[in-house]
Amino acid sequence: MTVEDMQAFFGKQGIRQELLVQAAEFRRQNPWQGERTLIPPRYPYFGKEILEEALAALLAGANLLLTGPKATGKNILAESLAFLLGRPVWNVSFHIDVDAAYLIGMDTFKSGEVCFRPGPVHACATAGGIGILDEINMARNEALAVLHSLLDHRRQLEVPGYDRLQLHPAARFIATMNYGYGGTRELNEALLSRFVVLQMPVPGETELIALLQYEFPDLRADRAGLLAALFLDLRQKYEAREISGRALDLRGLLESLRLIRLGLDAGQALSMGITGKCFDHQEKALVEDIIALRLPAAWRSKDFFVG
Repeated sequence: MTVEDMQAFFGKQGIRQELLVQAAEFRRQNPWQGERTLIPPRYPYFGKEILEEALAALLAGANLLLTGPKATGKNILAESLAFLLGRPVWNVSFHIDVDAAYLIGMDTFKSGEVCFRPGPVHACATAGGIGILDEINMARNEALAVLHSLLDHRRQLEVPGYDRLQLHPAARFIATMNYGYGGTRELNEALLSRFVVLQMPVPGETELIALLQYEFPDLRADRAGLLAALFLDLRQKYEAREISGRALDLRGLLESLRLIRLGLDAGQALSMGITGKCFDHQEKALVEDIIALRLPAAWRSKDFFVG
């Protein structure tokens, strides 16, 4: 998929034309000519209102915080926005050991000399990319404080011992967080004020069916409905805390369909894509029962796909 293909795709989904025109103008004014490859997302984000709001925020020059539960498409939305704006992505996966030196860079030896090795935030800010700050509330606040001047109106950063870093005009940062996850912490107000926030909605049946049919154009419509209903069943059990988030795996569901297409039956494929990720025996049995209520284990490719 090219950037133009994605723009056309979103146009067909009803995204406001003026936003798509502005995205095209952004690409024209900021053509990417670096070595880093522009990589399209595995599949585009489905959700008109959220996409419009997020695109408007980035076009306005804001940094964006996407917050919501698991399997709401936070990273897919971020990757779709980056590709639509024609900018490369730098991913930073936060955890407790991420520090300022990792984000910005540090001294290292090269050819017997001390030189500066840029971190992902420095590289992204310099090149004008889209920085995806994944699970930003997993990091210590003191590590994130170094980003304050980069994310506010100053758009610059003092790198000790080196020149001041000025943020490229096309650079944007998109942070994601799952509030209440184990190991997370509260974002301090100073950092939070540097983002506009979008609460990501849980995908409904319509969005799930659209995604399944986009990824598998030959998938029978009734089977797409069954699979969407299955995923919603799993989400309901997850929200009721009857199962963990391991089984609520949209990627796993899509991989299961690919395995079915290659010849495995539904029981084998869904065991590998979903139930095999549940290591507690009781949880695994419950997930197997949920699946069995929707899909016969013996179904094969011909039962799912046309032709």
